[in-house]
Amino acid sequence: MSIARDQELDLVEISPNASPPVCKILEYKKFLYEQKKREKLLKSKTIKVVLKEIRFGPNTDEHDYEFKKKHAEKFLLDGAKLKAFVFFKGRSIIYKEKGQILLLRLAQDLEEYGKVEQMPKLEGKKMSILITPKKISKK
Repeated sequence: MSIARDQELDLVEISPNASPPVCKILEYKKFLYEQKKREKLLKSKTIKVVLKEIRFGPNTDEHDYEFKKKHAEKFLLDGAKLKAFVFFKGRSIIYKEKGQILLLRLAQDLEEYGKVEQMPKLEGKKMSILITPKKISKK
């Protein structure tokens, strides 16, 4: 501590759990600034995962299916995860098989853009499937 006072700097404890504790003599404000700078740099390098959703009905028409499939391709090419789901309204829950066939067909059509992370499963009135992109592109 006396050496730090002589140099008009601070004694900073770097690793308190070590035996003996590791300390450095340096300017504390500068140390905090550099630490924040390092954390910011690490945070900027992380990849943020975006989840896009596409909604179908159990009796979705061919043209609507193709239209939504194009959007799904675009989402996967942009590097976003895709959650496609079939929403069953009222008595349409009797068409569970149609919904599952529709989602499996979508997964098969999008096979070159992404892979299925979660197979179709029914949750209440929704049957959903999760598709992740094959390669995540950086923007």
